[in-house]
Amino acid sequence: MIQLTSLKKEFDDLTAVYDLTLEIPRAEIYGLIGPNGAGKTTTIRMACGLLTPTSGTVCISGIDVLKEPERAQQHIGYLSDLFSLYEDLKVWEYLEYFAHAYKMAESEIAGRIAEVITQMGLEIKKDAFIRGLSRGMKQRLGM
Repeated sequence: MIQLTSLKKEFDDLTAVYDLTLEIPRAEIYGLIGPNGAGKTTTIRMACGLLTPTSGTVCISGIDVLKEPERAQQHIGYLSDLFSLYEDLKVWEYLEYFAHAYKMAESEIAGRIAEVITQMGLEIKKDAFIRGLSRGMKQRLGM
């Protein structure tokens, strides 16, 4: 599912990631653990196509992230520790906004919103404004 091959990222004189090769099969859960400055966030950003590697390749579900970023990103979900939500929207409005942003077919949006709200356990909050959600509920919505 995720394949990093000889991945390297340099920032001027600093090498943040050096010759990282890693293969993560579908349906596996991995964690990147290490001290501050070890290259964890840099690796994740390259894997998501948010940062261009100095060298090496990133493939997600067999798709090269550098060559076909939009296609690869259809298989990527990323939620950082610190994330922002549009606090003046209701939960369902937020999901609708992103459905349109990702160019989802109009005929599929309502059903997908209902599905996501159920999967995330947000049924009782679907009409609530995001600013009134607890941190945990905001994290669920962010996912």
